[in-house]
Order: sequence, then structure tokens, then C-alpha cells
Amino acid sequence: MSYICARQIESIKIIRNWGIIIGALLLISFTTKEKDKPIAKSKPVVYNNAEDLLLLERDFIGFKEALAFKESQGRYTVVNKLGYLGKYQFGKGTLRRFKIYNSQKFLKNPELQERAFTALCRVNKWILRRDIKRFVGKYINGIKITESGILASAHLAGAGNVKKFLRSYGKFKFNDSFGTTIESYMKKFANYDVSYIKGDKNATV
Repeated sequence: MSYICARQIESIKIIRNWGIIIGALLLISFTTKEKDKPIAKSKPVVYNNAEDLLLLERDFIGFKEALAFKESQGRYTVVNKLGYLGKYQFGKGTLRRFKIYNSQKFLKNPELQERAFTALCRVNKWILRRDIKRFVGKYINGIKITESGILASAHLAGAGNVKKFLRSYGKFKFNDSFGTTIESYMKKFANYDVSYIKGDKNATV
């Protein structure tokens, strides 16, 4: 009887040892596969001031979210002391361009605000299409001109003022009511990929 028990104990030890070996091999195989997986590369935007909370890709989403953070800290319901509205701080005249007349409804509708911003970018890109082609890649007042910088500046100052700035090679100066300049937006919002936006004179929401 004791002989049988000894054989049973020996068998159990062998099975246990093989189990440990197989488990170790599976773990090594899994770890190796994980290491071999390619790591997705991204190009984050890191701000060195109050906007440090943002880590964004340099695409259109990154562009609009960075601009929104500058305008309103990304809050849809903000109305500033000059009456500019929402996440992207629209003026009422601009909203009327897109047939938006009810400010309160606009503030409560994030989807409408996003559509309005995209539509405005499309209109501005159409208005500034020749200037984008002519000036992108050049330097004005030490600032490299990029398509995204032009669109951001148009949001700040209006497409007409951006045309004046570019065509005067920086001699035309613009400051908004808070002292923000076209140059600062050209620099701050440079080098985003905004090719997603297609110029459209008749863009709507």
C-alpha cells in the first residue's frame, strides 16, 4: 500500500513540475509578443503656460480644441464681458451669418457650436485661399506663416484683417479688445494639419 502511495506522490510531483514549465513557456511567449507590438507614435502639443492641461495631436481636432481653450478654456456656456459666446467665443454678427439668432439656445447646444466653428473655418479658408497659397511657408516679422496660423488668426481678427496683415507683410497691426494680436495667433497655432477643412464660400451649419 505504501508502494502505491509513493508512486502516486511521484506522479503528482512530475505533473506539477510539467505544469510549472508549461506555464513559464506561455508567459515568456506572451511577453515576447507584447514587446514585438509596434508602438503607435503621436505628436503631442504641450503648452508651457496656463494651457499645460492640454495634450493634443497636431490635427484639426487638436487645432480646434487648443483654440477653444485659448478662447474660453473649452467651456460651451461662457459669455465674456464683450458678449462673445460659447466655446469658440462667437460674435452675434458671425452667428447671424449662419442663421443662428437665439443666443441661449446656441450656448446650450455643443453640437451646434462645433458645427458653427467648422463652417466658419470653411468660409475663412475660401476667403483666404489665395493668401494661403501665396504666403504659407514665408516669414513675416520673424513668424513662419502656416495655414493653421492663418485660420486661427481669421477666427481672432476676421479674414479681412488677416488679408491686410499678410499683404502688408506685417505692417498692418491688429489688436483685439484684450490686446491679442494677429502675430500671436499666427505663432501660437502654427503647424497644425488642417487639410481636413475645405474652403467653402457657402458653408452652413
